[in-house]
Amino acid sequence: MKIFAADVGGTFIKYAVMNERAEILSRGKIPTPRTGREDFFAALTEICKTAGADGIALSLPGIIDVKRGIWVTSGALRFNDGVPVVAELEKNCGVRVTVENDAKSAALAEARIGSLADVADGFVMVFGTGVGGAFIKNHELHRGAHFSAGEISFTREGGEYFGETCGVPALLKDFAQIKNLPAEEVTGEKFFAAVAENEKDALACLDRFTRRAAEKIFNVQMLFDVERFAIGGGISAQESFIAALRENLAKVYAECIVSFEPVKIVPCKFRNDANLIGALFTWLK
Repeated sequence: MKIFAADVGGTFIKYAVMNERAEILSRGKIPTPRTGREDFFAALTEICKTAGADGIALSLPGIIDVKRGIWVTSGALRFNDGVPVVAELEKNCGVRVTVENDAKSAALAEARIGSLADVADGFVMVFGTGVGGAFIKNHELHRGAHFSAGEISFTREGGEYFGETCGVPALLKDFAQIKNLPAEEVTGEKFFAAVAENEKDALACLDRFTRRAAEKIFNVQMLFDVERFAIGGGISAQESFIAALRENLAKVYAECIVSFEPVKIVPCKFRNDANLIGALFTWLK
């Protein structure tokens, strides 16, 4: 059996053909169409059909009604709000389609066979265009009454949304402004190359960014007291990012007026593939 899994992001659609053992047989990616619903579904349908798979498993940004297969809110792809995505793709491709939120997909992968497999309660935080979040409660994904549990991007502080202030684009924009560079010239690769060279402005940007993230982790931990946080997204592969996040979280705990047991931070085992693997598990279930 071959399942086509796709991880739809604000910048790219990453996809893979997988078997039921979560082994990746082939993979690729295309730029995410941002010109409207028709172009988006045309591109997704084309790559799905080309794969010739027995089913389609989607990981999507935003709030997903998994029971009805509806993309309630679609994150950066607002033109897809309210779309019955399962019905649309099943009509176009002729195979069974399942959908799940991207961070919740990552959490499923990590809870089943990843970095949260040995804990009952955990939280997954995925840094991308925004910041995805998902709870694992008693080894199971907790979606909430309206499928929005863990939507950390939309938590607010000082009138700002966390996904806007702590998504990866915010980090790169901060560095671009300090260096007086066009935003499009600053990529993640260039930024972390500067960090590796101990470039002072890059280190300062990373410190500010991970301080904001650490304070959010602390706040979530005070509410839900999980055993472990798993950090995902492409940025999680950067050891300097994980190290800075741990360092700032330790500072936040040290500044607290009451002593709490610090929560452990680990990278997601499956890194950029976590969403794909979790989407596959949703389809298999």
